Amino acid sequence: MDKISFVIPVYNEEESLRPLYNAIKNVVNENGYNYEIVFVDDGSYDNSLNIMKSLHENDANVKVVVFQENRGQSAAFDAGFKHATGRYVVTLDADLQNDPADVPKMMEYMDRFDVVCGFRAKRQDNFIRKISSKIGNFIRNKLTNDNIIDTGCSLKIFKKEYLDKIKMFKGMHRFLPTLLKLEGATIFQIEVSHHPRKFGESKYGLGIKKRAFTALLDLFAVRWMIKRHINYKIKEIVK
Repeated sequence: MDKISFVIPVYNEEESLRPLYNAIKNVVNENGYNYEIVFVDDGSYDNSLNIMKSLHENDANVKVVVFQENRGQSAAFDAGFKHATGRYVVTLDADLQNDPADVPKMMEYMDRFDVVCGFRAKRQDNFIRKISSKIGNFIRNKLTNDNIIDTGCSLKIFKKEYLDKIKMFKGMHRFLPTLLKLEGATIFQIEVSHHPRKFGESKYGLGIKKRAFTALLDLFAVRWMIKRHINYKIKEIVK
């Protein structure tokens, strides 16, 4: 079976890492997956890095990419993509809110689609996060002429050949399905589980105003890329 690479950005998630690793191992063992886990340490200053190195020492399928300093989630995903060797790349957060047990049902569609996106129909977040996410998704889809239900859900599966075609920028991980469509990728969306955060608070969160402003800038950048995307087919080459 083709290899699956689990790419996981990590920023101060020491309490979640071993349970997450065990959950992934349960899935790959039950389904006989050829796999690797690529943790990307995004400048953690707790015990996360030591735990990831310990997991690597006990499991040769675990890789750890270590940033010199905190560079953000898009950078962490990008580094993970570059170091992933599987045909399929599964992205998920390290906070245990995504459930690796959803991966098998998502993988069932990878023979027909290039990207499978999870969406959280029953979000375990507070009201402010839920409503701001709904508004944000609505505005994004209107301006990008897209239909992605939940851009903020990190649980997705990609064919790596499509990830290799794009260059990442800050904030672009939320727009990957839209950007990959420009490269000809086909997209499927499926409901996935969402669990309450067990440990601490969101490590990648911003204040509501700052998050909204940053998201708006990112959205205009993506809209520009869509409008200026070069799309052509060669009819003939005469030599």
